[in-house]
Amino acid sequence: MPAIELSAGTIDYLDTGGDGPVVVPVHGVMMDATVWRAVVADLRTDHRCIVPTLPLGAHRRPMRPGADLSMNGQAELLAELIERLDLDDLTLVVNDWGGPLVTAVRHADLIDRLVVTPCEAFDNMPPGLPGRFAEIAGRMPGGIFLAAQALRVPALRRLPTTFGPMAVSPIPGDLAAGWIAAARHQRAVRHDLETYIRSTERDVLEAIVDDLAALDIPTLVAWTTDGRVMPAEHGPRLAELLPHGHYAEIPGGRVLVQLDQPGPVADMIRAFIADHPLAHPPKPGPAVGAKVEHRP
Repeated sequence: MPAIELSAGTIDYLDTGGDGPVVVPVHGVMMDATVWRAVVADLRTDHRCIVPTLPLGAHRRPMRPGADLSMNGQAELLAELIERLDLDDLTLVVNDWGGPLVTAVRHADLIDRLVVTPCEAFDNMPPGLPGRFAEIAGRMPGGIFLAAQALRVPALRRLPTTFGPMAVSPIPGDLAAGWIAAARHQRAVRHDLETYIRSTERDVLEAIVDDLAALDIPTLVAWTTDGRVMPAEHGPRLAELLPHGHYAEIPGGRVLVQLDQPGPVADMIRAFIADHPLAHPPKPGPAVGAKVEHRP
């Protein structure tokens, strides 16, 4: 997996390569790029997928001391990665974590299309019982360490306060083990997650509502009717708010629709990109791996 040195630290990311339209799916808190693996396996046949692992608790490279790891800071970090990789014909995909919405309104010039699956929005922050539990753990001394150790037990991952309400089926064991590994063993990674939780303002997504209403980007809001973590009404509300918003419903899924319904999610992304081609061809970009600094 390649890595790139950014202002906050070194970020790992998956790059499938290819010369098709670029898809950048973003993960949630205490997850990494692997949450998108099934969708990426489908899309990579005709799209270039770039999936970063941001410093949200499952990353393996601690960030620099003093880095801004709030939602606003990480939204800027995502924009920095996109800009540094010199990506064109780009579709940004939001899921669970609301940070990419901030990226989109602040850096609309970097993004050609936006796909929004169930995620934090409006006043739903932290979202549901899992979000509130994560906030308590992040503010309690040793709380992240204890939570990561508890999540080693499959039954505890199904609790309403952990991953239970996030997906219809249990989170695959290899995914969950990968997500909690760094938080179990690296104090600096736990510190990064604590910094995110403690430095993020609760009203950060409410503050961008007017900006979303002026966002001049084709947007697909692909939501579910399951409101246990992300309110069902937030999907249609977002689609109505966005000037170029289109609403679609994903049946049989919860927040992690990419795990519950990977085929339909990939099909929706592919069709949306095909229906919204660029008016002008992208400029020639660097070869895969350009501007990338690999780390052992």
